Amino acid sequence: MSGFTIAGRAFEPPSTDCNDKKCPYHGSVRVRGQVLKGRVVSDRMQRTVTVMIEGVVYVPKYERYKRVRYKIHAHNPPCINAKEGDEVIIGETRKLAKTVAFVVLQVTKRGDAQ
Repeated sequence: MSGFTIAGRAFEPPSTDCNDKKCPYHGSVRVRGQVLKGRVVSDRMQRTVTVMIEGVVYVPKYERYKRVRYKIHAHNPPCINAKEGDEVIIGETRKLAKTVAFVVLQVTKRGDAQ
């Protein structure tokens, strides 16, 4: 399968193959909705990683911004295999599990495991 485009950004499939049904490149899962960038803070689950997203939110009462951090669970296909400390791009999909509705699309920067 060839790569796909989301929000004007093209994603090429990884060089290794996998037979994971929930892989966006080799399986039947389609990516739609949000595309987020974050850092993997945990990879202890089987084929699932926890990604921390950092951002700012405007607080109208005080007319200021506050920093926020979100933790999102994302499916980690074997062909991508993101590890703790990696910078990744995740995309929204249908619900894959009770707490998983995102999938890892690409590792942008490999980090050191802590």
